Amino acid sequence: MDGGFLAGPERVKVNGGELRLLSAREVLEARREGDALARDGRERALCRNACLIARALERKGKPVFESGQAVLDGLRVEDIARLADAWAEFNRGCNPSPLDGAGEIERRKKAWSTRIMSAFSGACSGCSALCPPRSGRNG
Repeated sequence: MDGGFLAGPERVKVNGGELRLLSAREVLEARREGDALARDGRERALCRNACLIARALERKGKPVFESGQAVLDGLRVEDIARLADAWAEFNRGCNPSPLDGAGEIERRKKAWSTRIMSAFSGACSGCSALCPPRSGRNG
């Protein structure tokens, strides 16, 4: 998945591997798979989280689990909840919401602009010295 110009890291390390960001389609597929696994409404959150983890958790670039059912068979409820919470926090950090409030959005915009500008600090200073800025009408 291409993170885009302003995106942060696409992966975060967790106990058991790395969690990667998912596309909207992948999240929808995880929800649908989770709904199919759940027998009633009380099971839906656990099943959806298991299916999310099946898509997001990787080791050395390969999925750790082949399906949500495999996650349910291989992990404890607490582990599924911990991984799902870690993924949600990671996703929120990389994809701010308008619901975060104006102050939070301004803070993130400032952090992004600072990060982008600091990436170029000094990169062109040698070239700029050869071509100093001109002032006046013709320059």
